[in-house]
Amino acid sequence: MNLSQFISKTKLVPLHFLFWIGVWFFFVYFFSYNSTNTNYVTWFSSFLLPITMVTTYFVVYYLIPEYLLIKKYKRFILYSIYTLIFSTYLILVAIFGSFIFLSNMELKNMPPMSRNYAFILILVYLVVFIVSFVSILNNNFKTISKNKELQNKILETQLQIKNQELQYLKKQIHPHFLFNTLNTIYGFALKQSKDTPDIILKLSNLLDYILYQVNKPKVSLKEEILHIKEYIALEKIRFQDTLAISFRSDTISNDIQIAPMLLIPFVENAFKHGNLIDGFLTVEIDIKLNKNQLAFSISNSALKNTQNQNEAGIGLENIQKRLNLLYNKNYHLKIDNQNNSFVVNLIINNLNNG
Repeated sequence: MNLSQFISKTKLVPLHFLFWIGVWFFFVYFFSYNSTNTNYVTWFSSFLLPITMVTTYFVVYYLIPEYLLIKKYKRFILYSIYTLIFSTYLILVAIFGSFIFLSNMELKNMPPMSRNYAFILILVYLVVFIVSFVSILNNNFKTISKNKELQNKILETQLQIKNQELQYLKKQIHPHFLFNTLNTIYGFALKQSKDTPDIILKLSNLLDYILYQVNKPKVSLKEEILHIKEYIALEKIRFQDTLAISFRSDTISNDIQIAPMLLIPFVENAFKHGNLIDGFLTVEIDIKLNKNQLAFSISNSALKNTQNQNEAGIGLENIQKRLNLLYNKNYHLKIDNQNNSFVVNLIINNLNNG
C-alpha cells in the first residue's frame, strides 16, 4: 500500500466509527423492546457489536473481493457457510455469556428480544447484508468509472494515431507538390521568362494554403477549388499550347467544408503522369455538389501501360488512406485506366458530417 492509499483509507476511519456507533444504537433500540433492563441491553449490544463488525469486515474485505467479484462462486458459498457457522457460535457465546454474567442466570431478567436467537442472527446479518450491498455497488461504480476512463484513453490514443497518420500522409504530398512547381519556376527563370513573377505569386498563394491552411481539420470547398484553379494556371504556363484543359464547377457555398489538400493531389497526379496524345495533354475536371454530396471527377490523357504506375499508385494510395481516415464509409473512389485515358471519380456523401 502506497502513501496515497493509506491516507485515503485513514480518511474513512471517522465514517466507520460513526457508522458503528449508529449500529450500536440500532441494537439498543431493538433489544429495549418490552424491557426496562437498560444495563443488560447496553452490555449485550456492546458484546454483539464486535461480532457484527468482524463478520462484516471479513465478508466485505475478504470474501467479496477474493471470491465473489472474481466469480469464484463455489468457494464464496463454502466460506460464507463457514462464516455463518462461526458467527452463529460467537452469537451463542454472547447470549449465554450475557445470561450468566448479566442476568445472574435468571431468564426473566433477560430482555425478550435478546433471547430470540433467530431475531439476533437476522439483525446481525441485516447489517452485514446492507454493508456488503453498498460495497458491491461502490465496486461496480468504480469499475464502470475505470472502464470509461480506459475507453477515453483508448479513444484519445486512437485519435492521436489518426492525427499522426494524417500528418504523415500530408507530409508525403506537400514536398512532391512543391517540387513540381519549383521545377517549373526554375525552367522559366532559366529562360528569363516574363511569366516568372506571375508564377511566383501564384506559388506564394499555394504555399500559404499548403503551409498554414492545411493544418486545419476542414477548409472551405470553395477555397480548395480556388487553389485548384491557381494550380491549373501554373500548369498552363508550363505546358503553353500543349495543354487542353476543361474545368467545370457548380456554384459552391462558403458553408461547405472539406479536408484541405484533398482534391489538389488528384489534379497534380493528372498533370504529372499524363501523356501528350496528338500533341496535347488533355485534362478534364468536373466538380458537382448536390446538397451534401460532392461528386469530383478528373481525367487525363495517358498512353496505356506507359504511365508511371508505381509513382501514381503510391500517390493515389496515400490519398485513399486519407479518405479512409477522414470519411470512412462515406465515400466512393473509382479509378479507370483505359482507352488512352486515366479517370478518377470520387463521391463523398454526408460531406459536412465527415
